Amino acid sequence: MAEPVGDGDGDGAGAGAGAGDNVLGVDSGGSGLRIAVARIAPDGGRSRPAATFTSHEPVRTGPAGIDADHMLEQLLPAATELARQVGAAGFAAGCVGAAGMGTLGDALRARLPGALSDAFGVRRLALAADAVTAYAGTLGQRPGVVVAAGTGLVALGTDLTPSGGWRRADGWGHLLGDCGSGAWIGRAGLEAALRAHDGRPGGSRALLARAEAVFGPVAGLPAALYPRPDRPAVLASFAPEVARCAARDAIAAGILADAARHIANAAAAVCPPVPDAAVALTGGLLALGAPLRDPLRAALAARLPDARPAEALGSPLDGALAIAAALAEDRLALPVDGKLLQITGHVADSPPRRAG
Repeated sequence: MAEPVGDGDGDGAGAGAGAGDNVLGVDSGGSGLRIAVARIAPDGGRSRPAATFTSHEPVRTGPAGIDADHMLEQLLPAATELARQVGAAGFAAGCVGAAGMGTLGDALRARLPGALSDAFGVRRLALAADAVTAYAGTLGQRPGVVVAAGTGLVALGTDLTPSGGWRRADGWGHLLGDCGSGAWIGRAGLEAALRAHDGRPGGSRALLARAEAVFGPVAGLPAALYPRPDRPAVLASFAPEVARCAARDAIAAGILADAARHIANAAAAVCPPVPDAAVALTGGLLALGAPLRDPLRAALAARLPDARPAEALGSPLDGALAIAAALAEDRLALPVDGKLLQITGHVADSPPRRAG
C-alpha cells in the first residue's frame, strides 16, 4: 500500500523549482520503503520534506543481495509523482539509505546511479547504510555516536576525519549479537519465562504469565518460533512485556539493566576521542520508556562521562535528505566509505551549488 503525502504546511517548498533546488531521499528497511523530496535549505540548514511517499512493502532481498529491480519498480514511479507534486524538473542530488547496503548492496550500487541519472538527471548520488542515514538524521554532520536501537541494534561513530572514518559496533543480528536490542530483551524475557516453567533458578513467574498470555502454553514456543522467518520481530514483540513487568519483578528489571549496559558498551566502543562528543539514541526501543531509559542514562554516564547527550534531530529519511543536500552543495563532511557511504555519479557534469 503506497501513500504519497504533501507536507501540508503551505510553505510551497520546491514548488516550481528546477532540479538544482531539489533533492531526493530514500529510506529502505524491513518495514517498507519511504521516499521524500525537499528543496535545499539556505545557508546549510536542514532540508524539510516537501512531499513524501510510503510503501509498506519491503524491498526484497535474495541470493544476490538487495533486489535493485524491485526497489526501482517502487522508487521510479513514486519519485516521478513526488517531483510532479512539488513542480521539480528533476533532482540535483539524491541519497538512498538501505538496511544491508554495506554487505548486500552490490546490485543497488550497480543499478541506481544510472537509473536515477536517466530518470531525474541526478548527477550526485549517495548510497548509504541505514545506520549512516540514521546518524545523519540524528546528529547531522557533528562528531559523535548514534545508537540505532529497535528490533536490532547497531552503534555508529565518527570524528568526521578521513583517517578516523566510521566506527561500528554490533549489528550482528539476533543470533550473534544485537545485544540490548528489542529482540535481545524479548528473548531474555522468554528465557526467564521458560526457566520459571521448568523450575530452574533465575526464572520469572511474572514473565511466564505474560508469555502464556501472549503466545499460549510456553511448551509450544520452540515449534511456533523457530521456523518463522520474522523471528527477530517476534522476539522483539515481547520486549514491552518485559518493560511492563520490571516495576514489580526483579528478573525483568535485571534484563533491562543488562540491556542498558550492552547499549552503553556499544556506544563507548565507537565514540570518537574528541571533546564533548555527542551521543544520541534513536529507534523504536526508546518507546519502552522509563524502565529502560533510567538504567540506560546511568549506564551511559558511567561508560561515557565526558560525552554530551544529544536529542535526535530527525529520522533516517531526514538523514537521507540531509546527505543529499550536503552532496548537492559540496559540503558533505561525513566520511566517505566504499560500503557504508559511497558517492557515485558524474560529478564533473554537475558543478556543486554552494550555500549562501
